[in-house]
Amino acid sequence: MAETTIGLAGNPNCGKTTLFNELTGSNGYVGNWPGVTVEKKQASWRADKSVTFIDLPGIYSLSPYTPEEVVSRDYIVGERPDAIINLVDVTNLERNLYLTTQLLEAGRPVVIGLNMCDLLKERGDVIDAKKLSAALGVPVVEVSALRSTNLDELVRRAVSAGQAGKVQPGAKCFSPEVEDALTQIAGIISGSCDANLARWYSVKVFERDAEAVKQLHLSSAQLNQAEKVIKAVETSRDDDAESIVTSDRYDWIAGVMAACVKKAPKKLSVSEKIDKVVTNRILGLPIFVVVMFVVYYIAVSTVGTWGTDWANDGVFGDGWLWNPADQAAYETATEEYDAGFYGDKIDGFLAAAEADGVSTDGVADAVAALAEDPEDADAQATVSDFVASAEAAGVTATDVPTHDGDGNFITVDEAGEEGIATRIDADGNPVLDDGQQLSVIDTVTAADFEDAVAAQDSAPAMEDYGSFVPSIPSLIEGALVAAGASDFVQALVLDGIVAGVGAVLGFIPQMLVLFMMLAFLEDCGYMSRVAFVMDRVFRRFGLSGKSFIPMLISSGCGVPGVMATKTIENEKDRRMTAMLTTMIPCGAKTPIIALVMGVLIGGSDAWWVAPMFYFLGLAAIIVSALMLKKTKMFAGDPAPFVMELPNYHLPTIKSWWLHVWERISAYLKKATTIIFAASVVVWFLLEFGFANWEGGDGSFGFMSLMPGVPEYYTDYSLLAIVGNAIAWIFAPLGADSWQAAAASINALIAKENLVSTFGIIYGIGDATENSVTMWSGFAGMFTDASGILHVGAMCAFVAFNMLDAPCFAAIGTIRKQMDSPKWFWFAIGYQCVFAWCVGLIINQLWELFVLGNFGLWTVVAFVLLAGMIFQIVRPMPKQDEKDEKVLAQLA
Repeated sequence: MAETTIGLAGNPNCGKTTLFNELTGSNGYVGNWPGVTVEKKQASWRADKSVTFIDLPGIYSLSPYTPEEVVSRDYIVGERPDAIINLVDVTNLERNLYLTTQLLEAGRPVVIGLNMCDLLKERGDVIDAKKLSAALGVPVVEVSALRSTNLDELVRRAVSAGQAGKVQPGAKCFSPEVEDALTQIAGIISGSCDANLARWYSVKVFERDAEAVKQLHLSSAQLNQAEKVIKAVETSRDDDAESIVTSDRYDWIAGVMAACVKKAPKKLSVSEKIDKVVTNRILGLPIFVVVMFVVYYIAVSTVGTWGTDWANDGVFGDGWLWNPADQAAYETATEEYDAGFYGDKIDGFLAAAEADGVSTDGVADAVAALAEDPEDADAQATVSDFVASAEAAGVTATDVPTHDGDGNFITVDEAGEEGIATRIDADGNPVLDDGQQLSVIDTVTAADFEDAVAAQDSAPAMEDYGSFVPSIPSLIEGALVAAGASDFVQALVLDGIVAGVGAVLGFIPQMLVLFMMLAFLEDCGYMSRVAFVMDRVFRRFGLSGKSFIPMLISSGCGVPGVMATKTIENEKDRRMTAMLTTMIPCGAKTPIIALVMGVLIGGSDAWWVAPMFYFLGLAAIIVSALMLKKTKMFAGDPAPFVMELPNYHLPTIKSWWLHVWERISAYLKKATTIIFAASVVVWFLLEFGFANWEGGDGSFGFMSLMPGVPEYYTDYSLLAIVGNAIAWIFAPLGADSWQAAAASINALIAKENLVSTFGIIYGIGDATENSVTMWSGFAGMFTDASGILHVGAMCAFVAFNMLDAPCFAAIGTIRKQMDSPKWFWFAIGYQCVFAWCVGLIINQLWELFVLGNFGLWTVVAFVLLAGMIFQIVRPMPKQDEKDEKVLAQLA
């Protein structure tokens, strides 16, 4: 069979994408139409690979008002597919047929698919497809894209029409007066266009469509002749040409509806009854809040978090057990082992021995060696000699503090309840609250020490259970060792690539749960109602209600959130939303929030800190939107809210999963490209440097393999050099150390990397955001020589990292959506500059009003604050009233 290309056209939410997925399996090319950010999908028919479908954007007409309408029109009229399948939602037949009348004029064979006929029958309405076919002059097929009914027949009719190449003349849908004018115009433009497009261009010239007229290259004489014809009709009808065309189309459609559709007595449908509640002016917003609370409770607090913990701790951590019984047994054994506090006994006894003058040189290393290899003879000898010396000296450790899995001091209150010490002093000692005391081991003898060292060999290991599945890093490490890879290659692959990409991929389970729930709400029709409800709120800030959906999705991950902006037709609104949506804290920013919570309130249980940062993100979006709307680039009212409210229905599992996979796969592509490259770069900066430490020779190289390298060598890395070079940028924010700058750079890979970077830089290893040691190290960066914690500086630094450019994956998505280097760099620049200004204002106001410090940057902060307020409250600038569609003058 010859190659056949079929364009799929229809209104938004008519089921066109569902049809495309059913016909193709959605295994095709996804890109952008040239010059715009509108997504282009094409794929082959599963039943016949010689048939290719182009899924055109959902549009209401072929008038060039939106980018979607422009690309659809250019494709149909310019690229000329072999045939067009126009999918029509029969539950909204009158509005859908408006586009149909335009498609019939576009000079290509058209086949109509009447979709959702089952819903029409539920309402009691009856449509006569044969009469409708006769009125339109093209084949009409009743189908159900959702239930895959009659789809093959629809395609076969389209293929047959395309191969025949016969173009229907187009419905005579205008009044005799207008039809006569179109005939005259067709004569005037004769020879300037293809004969099959004569009707199309006659209507466009009559409407004074600037783009269409430009393509004809008409002479001044031809333009003048056409203008006389148009003026005569406008004078007779006392209306402008475009309105006349629109009116005549709907008048003709009304007649077709009367002849072809028998409507049942009017009654509220199930969807209309539901909408009376969920779109209610008073109840709509509270209902939405409850729905989203349930979604995020499941996706972020329970099921999604369980999945992410499994991915981070198991798949990209130490491995995992697929058998629940093995997992339960392992957890029980681990709890029993941890209850022995063997590590605390070893550390406590070593400290006591050192205090009593017993040499502990090499003992800690020997203990660690025995943990790896209990048969290590040299380590055994070192420990035995130490124990003998300790016994001879009568060493006994008393009141040895115990620690939890995060390394925090365990405490007991007056009621006997266990907790943790939420503060430590500069020497690492716990600072206790009133009524709080340390949980201690009363005594640790030399015999207890020996038992603790021996017990290391009995530590539960997942590898000992039959259902153990090794982690990805351990599998890769094993393969590298087996292949004889050098230490450098192993470090690059494991610490650079796997650790960087794995940190991002670990969030996929949480994102998967979130996307599954949001895709269900979207496919069943509820999300359209949410946009409608939120439009009333967002319009006050210069944004459309459609901007809310991307922001909502961004609270899970910024990548699909930015991708969701493609549903916003207005180009200015779409660009602004893509710029601002990542200011909402995503799941990757949660560790940063937890870190600040630990410093400020000694733990992550206070409910108000996390919402504070979410409100900071929302406030930043509102302020930015108000300011940007007063600039020439974004000035103007938001586009009128026009969105299809489809009937509520249960989505098919296949369609639902395809929508979820579309978002997840886009995230995976970014993780394996942009994040892959960025991880290598940051690892290189962190691991390479100059040997300028004490005893070093100043040479440049891979520091961990250099002789005499200190345990924590990051102070000498290229990242430290870069951090020092840009630390002055953060100085007005109160964070002028290279560590702050380096952490911010590393956070561009994935925002949660900010926490792990501090762990590396401050030499606290795998300490998490819930570790008091991490809290203390982070707070120390904002504590001056006199011991004062500059809370304003800390909050300013965190605010900057919350609001600045997002992770590389989201940055790459913004670049794709902007589809313009100029707009992309403007977006990234605005995010970083705005975040810096917010951080400056927070820090300087705190310094002034809390600590009484005043300086040059305080003045700058007030000037910036005043500038923001002025930009928000000043009147909207006047814009030139231009109709870019209609020619001001044809001649």
